[in-house]
Amino acid sequence: MPDSDRPIFIATRGSALALAQANAVLAQCRSAFPRLEFELKILRTTGDKLQTASLAKEGVSLPKGLFTKELEVALLNNEADLAVHSLKDLPTELPSGLQLSAVGKRADVRDVLIYRDAKFLTPAAAGQKESRGFQPNLAIQRLPQGATVATSSTRRKAQVLEHRPDLNVVEIRGNVVTRMQKLAQQPELDATILAAAGLERLNVHITGEGKLIGDGVPEGLLATVMELEVMLPCVGQGALGIETRTNDERIASICERLNHPDTQHCVTAERAFLSSMGGGCQSPVAAYAEMVGSEVRLRAVSFRDEKNIRRGEAKRAANEAVELGKQMAAELI
Repeated sequence: MPDSDRPIFIATRGSALALAQANAVLAQCRSAFPRLEFELKILRTTGDKLQTASLAKEGVSLPKGLFTKELEVALLNNEADLAVHSLKDLPTELPSGLQLSAVGKRADVRDVLIYRDAKFLTPAAAGQKESRGFQPNLAIQRLPQGATVATSSTRRKAQVLEHRPDLNVVEIRGNVVTRMQKLAQQPELDATILAAAGLERLNVHITGEGKLIGDGVPEGLLATVMELEVMLPCVGQGALGIETRTNDERIASICERLNHPDTQHCVTAERAFLSSMGGGCQSPVAAYAEMVGSEVRLRAVSFRDEKNIRRGEAKRAANEAVELGKQMAAELI
């Protein structure tokens, strides 16, 4: 049990989504340890400073830890005690002296296709392009020939083009709300793809009629949840990772209460797969593990190019999650 009177600092990025995630962890900490003092430490990361930079330029190698480095520096300098990450952003290789100490219970791992509602379109002004709208329950397979889908994820792009090689996939940057606003305002875009977990944590919901509602959501957007057979998620999607210093006993007891064992087994397999594939968060691979009884079932896909797509599935005991990930990588390589 932690025994120091010093406040325990939780490092986080300052985006709306990062703050929602960090505040959820903060609430857990205060509930589990009411006698301890916890505070958020908000930091701006390299990724936050590069909001206009491309995350998917061919031939360009971006630094690892775009959204994590500054938080890790704070941990190593004893300026923070825990760092809350979207686990999908956390590299599989961590700096010496740091470790992934807890994984929160996973939210919905699926992606969501977002598009304009045909009912809310207004006539374009003279000389301007007409926006296209669609009926509810739109799927990638039913987009018009040559439609434009905006995403900066190489994983999403590869899977979209696997199903619909005729589609035009373009980049889009900005936070969740910014991307929705761009879709609503730019007629050249027909759809974009966002993570269901991120929408949920921002209190953005899909109604029974398929409407997207929530703070900051432009009027007239619809959404369709994409099933895993269509869009496999990236490694760690939907899970929160708690990074700490190694051998910090004061914080270790806190992380024990924050950790969700089933989710930890699953993401351990996924991260072992990604590490063995030699990729970072921008590699065109996807993987999803889930508990089936006492075993972990891992599904994965690797995209070398549009003609070289490899898929695999395997199961192993939960205590062999690392070996499962390595096995899957060996099969796909």
